[in-house]
Amino acid sequence: MDLERLSPYLPWAGLAVALLVPPLSSGSLYVLTTATIAVVFMIYASAWNFLAASGQGSLGHAAFFGLGAYASALTASNFGLPPVLTVLLGGLFAAGIGLLIGLTCVRLKEWFLAMVTFGFAIIIQTLMVSQFAGISGGWDGTAAPALVPSTVPFAPWVQYYLILAVLVGVLLAFRHLLAGRIGLAFAAIRENEVEARASGIDPVRYKLLAFCISACVAGIAGALEIHQFGYVTPEVFGTDISFWPIIYSISGGLGTLAGPIVGTLAVTLLWEGLRGLELTYARFVLIGLLLVLVVIFLPNGLVSLPRRLREWRRGRGGARE
Repeated sequence: MDLERLSPYLPWAGLAVALLVPPLSSGSLYVLTTATIAVVFMIYASAWNFLAASGQGSLGHAAFFGLGAYASALTASNFGLPPVLTVLLGGLFAAGIGLLIGLTCVRLKEWFLAMVTFGFAIIIQTLMVSQFAGISGGWDGTAAPALVPSTVPFAPWVQYYLILAVLVGVLLAFRHLLAGRIGLAFAAIRENEVEARASGIDPVRYKLLAFCISACVAGIAGALEIHQFGYVTPEVFGTDISFWPIIYSISGGLGTLAGPIVGTLAVTLLWEGLRGLELTYARFVLIGLLLVLVVIFLPNGLVSLPRRLREWRRGRGGARE
């Protein structure tokens, strides 16, 4: 059957598979935990991808990921608020910081802005282990209560489904925003900012909106991750945390809703599969090779693979004739 006819049903099929992960994990906490963290990074990668849709780049998105994590952990621990609530507070705190950064830097060109965010992540990490060590716990970090208490029956399952619900909500929100006037403004700014301004679109306002929303969702993702692990350290601001959403989005399909999902899933399966084969350093080489091959042969990401295969088959069919 033609894949184009099935495409409207693929998201529902993907959701059905995601819902079956806990029962299919066969009681393996490792499998369920890996799946849960993968869903968290799907949220995080989607946040970065949303920013890229407005023509902006970030090499330091770990700053917002980590700020949301710390804000949620400290609020939950010091004030006794439920993590389900503090996760949202963490996202709002990250959005507030994102607003301040955006007000000063949003007029910069893509890669100048990317370098500013990269430097900001390094600065925040340094402050967390020096000036703010009394609050953050320094390199030792600080504890974070579980998103779902262990006293709740099937707590790991409930936690997974809660995070999956957040992912679905984020994707629906992004789909709504990108399909409407905001999405059209993002596309116009991304293609030609000068012409967008001439047509009555305020690039600064829309870029700032994208920056704040992306920072908020990244902060929520960071908060969800640390409540999954039970602690947070300044390593959450690390360079690798900033680069993973870029790798996931480009591998899956930059600028598409499904891209970060497909990319996160593909890279995670490859990463964990190589871990099972005890290939420690080779994992980095193979992940890098995957990214290079995707960029060269699938510039639109893995989501474009079915179309490319269909074109290849048609080309072979035409050649035979």
